[in-house]
Amino acid sequence: MTNEWFFIDSGKQDAAYNMALDEALLEWHAEGLLPPIIRFYQWEPAALSIGYFQRVDRDIHLPAVKEMGLGFVRRPTGGRAVLHEHELTYSVIVSEDYPDMPKTVTEAYRVISEGILQGFRNLGMQAEFSIPETSSQKSALNQPKSAVCFDAPSWYELVVEGKKVAGSAQTRQRGVILQHGAILVDLDEEKYINCFSYTSKDHREKVQKSLRQKAVSINKLLPYPTSVDACVPAFKKGFEMALNVHLTSFSLNSEQQDYVEKLAASRYRSDEWNLRK
Repeated sequence: MTNEWFFIDSGKQDAAYNMALDEALLEWHAEGLLPPIIRFYQWEPAALSIGYFQRVDRDIHLPAVKEMGLGFVRRPTGGRAVLHEHELTYSVIVSEDYPDMPKTVTEAYRVISEGILQGFRNLGMQAEFSIPETSSQKSALNQPKSAVCFDAPSWYELVVEGKKVAGSAQTRQRGVILQHGAILVDLDEEKYINCFSYTSKDHREKVQKSLRQKAVSINKLLPYPTSVDACVPAFKKGFEMALNVHLTSFSLNSEQQDYVEKLAASRYRSDEWNLRK
């Protein structure tokens, strides 16, 4: 039996709106107002998002972020900083007690990320999950060496030819899982690297070299150029196939839209939230 989930393609929005809508969808699902939801979105202007626990003063070079005209927001999820520019961003909102949803964070991550895996395969790419095998690899996941998300793959993130092509983060609130992540279509390495603070020139060069070795975009791998919009059908179908669901398009009504705008203004555009750590 195929379950019906809602699907939202909210297009290009600013950073605060994007995080506010993900939070609002989690709330509405927790209250039983909406079924499970998959959302696709983009960022305008391009933005840097940081993980819930990240320290801005230590990790982020805010003057450079502002000078490059980038938005800036703290996510409600963990993980490290991501430059959202040439990418398809996804979010999945589903109850922890959804049938066959694993209880552990890591295994739930794997189940949800199967949709991304299938999406890459729908594009003709041989993607696979990143699964650390040695104790040193597992230890490295718990002690990341830089603030840059795509500097290294984590448990069950997607790699092609050993390089990370998608990065995701998860939170659980009110019995609901929110997992969202970035699927790289293109990557401006220099711009990404410029967003961070470094202890020395050598430190910066080391992080830049590591990023080039460990992260790759779809357009670096495909034999033909593609766009973010062109990737949407492949990943939408990927989630339907992997989760055995039918995605029905959904649009917010005016009351829901007003709620998201107010949440974006009160929380995700405030320095109190974004700069608090």
